[in-house]
Amino acid sequence: MEPAPPAAPAVRETLERLLASETFGRSERARRLLRYLVEREQAGEADRLKGVSIAMDVFGKDGDFDASTDAVVRVQAGRLRELLDHYFANEGIAEPVRIAIPRGGYVPSYEPNAIRLPAEAKPADAGQVARSSKHFETPSPADAVPLMTTPAPPGSASSLTRQLRFFWAAMVLVIAMLGVLVIRQGDAFLHGDDAAAPVETAGATSSVARQPFDSLPLIYVAIKAGGPEAARVASSLRAGLAGFDTIDFIGRDADASRDGSADPIAFVFDVIPGPATGDVMIELQNVATGRVLLSRNLTSAESAPGAIESNIANLLTSTVPASGAIYSYIDQSDIRTSQIGCLVLDDRYYLDQSAKTHEAAYRCLEKLVSEGTKSSLVYSELASLHLEAVNNHYAYPAVATVEQAMSFAHRAIQMGPMSPHAHRAYGYLNSRLGNTDEAIRWMRKAYELNPYDLGMAAAYGYGLIFAGRYQEGTPILGHAVEAFSGHPTWWDYGLFVGAFMQGDTKKAAIASESLRTTASKSHYLAARLIGAKISGRDKLASELANELIAEFPKFAANPRAVFVDRKYPADLTDRLVQSLRSAGIGNPS
Repeated sequence: MEPAPPAAPAVRETLERLLASETFGRSERARRLLRYLVEREQAGEADRLKGVSIAMDVFGKDGDFDASTDAVVRVQAGRLRELLDHYFANEGIAEPVRIAIPRGGYVPSYEPNAIRLPAEAKPADAGQVARSSKHFETPSPADAVPLMTTPAPPGSASSLTRQLRFFWAAMVLVIAMLGVLVIRQGDAFLHGDDAAAPVETAGATSSVARQPFDSLPLIYVAIKAGGPEAARVASSLRAGLAGFDTIDFIGRDADASRDGSADPIAFVFDVIPGPATGDVMIELQNVATGRVLLSRNLTSAESAPGAIESNIANLLTSTVPASGAIYSYIDQSDIRTSQIGCLVLDDRYYLDQSAKTHEAAYRCLEKLVSEGTKSSLVYSELASLHLEAVNNHYAYPAVATVEQAMSFAHRAIQMGPMSPHAHRAYGYLNSRLGNTDEAIRWMRKAYELNPYDLGMAAAYGYGLIFAGRYQEGTPILGHAVEAFSGHPTWWDYGLFVGAFMQGDTKKAAIASESLRTTASKSHYLAARLIGAKISGRDKLASELANELIAEFPKFAANPRAVFVDRKYPADLTDRLVQSLRSAGIGNPS
């Protein structure tokens, strides 16, 4: 029997991880094309995926585009297929859903990905698995570039050696997994059934044996390369990791004598020599299994002073937050602790912002608070979620108030006075209260505490925009959006507002188009309507106006009241209301 096609949320989550991956990190065109194709297909518009429409919507071609003389769409689609094949053979080998663009067309296809274990990897990955069994030994030149390894011809001695190494690495992994299973069963026998029972957290379960419920991923750094370039990379990597609340950074090099199987949520950044003189390779591995989650080569120019910080920020933002590769690996491998599971749910809410995902995340974090968590991060995210309930009138919690959200934020600051997340939450709350100067001060502090987290930069830029400081905030938020493809939707909304108020209609329209994949919200629909109107898409504008009137009649009747309630700057409110009125929304009086 044919397997059921993957559900839309699973496709969307895979897409976001894929866009944030190293494979797609340097190809903005490929990211833009893939997002467009998947989002159009998921919106039921597969019939629009023709060469001409793609050329106009994605690559900015005009109505005179001729596919017979301009091969940009065919060339970029071919490149996209190559990147997808590479991703699912390497970084995305454990993805639950496989996305493909079948040849002869542009409509994406989706299917469950059966390749989940290292033993099922392609021959080109055998070097990675074999090398992982050596723990933290200095890699040989043959091992230095695992993603570029070319398999030897069948029958050669080197091929046989690799196969044997692959076989024994797989055997070591199986034995380690069996050992962990035996330990868990023994613990359950000694302490009763409850000792082995998974912790239920509103849809997230934990199967990490004997890990504290609020444990976070442990991160180590192992320096195995010399020279000034490697020193700069290591220094910037350590500085960046030290600022993230979502991990526990161990400020020393990984110990080669560590028992990897005892740390299922421990990871190591290996800094090793790159393929060319002056290059530095960064590899992220799970300590217990040796699975490589990321492999990034930095050229001497990319690790130069003035460039290294930005490159490390991009790398860490795609790996360390709850939306990154580390949490994705933990979630897919079912080795999460209670806190990790809650942070994953929290991240899912900000991707689609629905009442259902909000309640799942809120209940999960609320449970951690009732269990006596000592995590400032939990209180920070609970404060933000509580304010989301106030802003969006969610049914849960039953009585949500700004005062209660502020209470959570106060607690977060008390528990983590140097926590970027706590400062960001406190700034967000002050913006809701209309305390503009206080909001900017706290958000700027969050950014200063961790300039390597593009999420903090985005929050600071967003805060500046909604304080009416569009010239300052829009470039900051715009850089974050451009650098991190897997960003949450509120970044796009903030960029729409900033570009709109600066008169950059093209950028505003592009940002508004990115809001189409999210749950229906009045202000997002309004942004899409304005974006369609200013870009001359009158038919789409009419459809969005009808949708806004049908789904949000109170907003459609008086959008000004909503913007005023949300403490929008007066000039922004006036411009939005004027634009909506010209599109047929709002009372003209």
